[in-house]
Amino acid sequence: MLTRKQQELLLFIHERLQQGGVSPSFDEMKEALGLRSKSGIHRLIVGLEERGFIRRLPHRARALDVVRLPDGIGGGGSGGSEITGTRPAAPSAPRFQPNVIKGGFAGILPGRAVAAEVEAVTLPLYGRIAAGTPIEALRDHTATIAIPASLLAEGEHYALEIAGDSMVDAGILDGDTVIIRRCDTAESGHIVVALIDNNEVTLKRLRRKGQAIALEPANPAFETRIFGADRVRVQGRLVGLLRHY
Repeated sequence: MLTRKQQELLLFIHERLQQGGVSPSFDEMKEALGLRSKSGIHRLIVGLEERGFIRRLPHRARALDVVRLPDGIGGGGSGGSEITGTRPAAPSAPRFQPNVIKGGFAGILPGRAVAAEVEAVTLPLYGRIAAGTPIEALRDHTATIAIPASLLAEGEHYALEIAGDSMVDAGILDGDTVIIRRCDTAESGHIVVALIDNNEVTLKRLRRKGQAIALEPANPAFETRIFGADRVRVQGRLVGLLRHY
């Protein structure tokens, strides 16, 4: 049995697939359901996937497909109605394939497309990073996000959604998803997830100043904050960023 929001999302995805053969973006789903965060959409998708109503298609953007609908919607038996032929027939013209560019633009011939498979890795999505909330409090093991493996270094990683614009000059915007490598040390100049006084968590550039630690924003509207080294604990280092348009 689905919750009301799960059913709303399932029907919205199904409708968009019927209309154009492409599932909606997370921003479109968030707006359609009136949710404030994409992490809520991630949780709904995981629930629908676990119940067998949708499936994720590997190596594709917007890779969602509707497997079946709830009872009483589109017919079907006790297990829900299976969907066949939900997508419109493909046009006869060749499908678009993106050019994969390596080492600059030299040598790319007009009209020559190179397809490349992208290996995906699923990471836990801990929610929106905001002052006053330790990372431990953000953990939600039901929310995940699939990202390209090329964004990861060695070690354990997790993802966070950014709230606010204190790091805009570093190219990190409100609503972005950042990929964090879990660690407890970082060099001066790294952008880190820092826990202050075991209570407040923030994403800032770390600078070491003698026995003190400065947490620098990348926005002149915000002030650099300086703490004793014993008051700041590094919980991870920024290694990648995803953005939905």
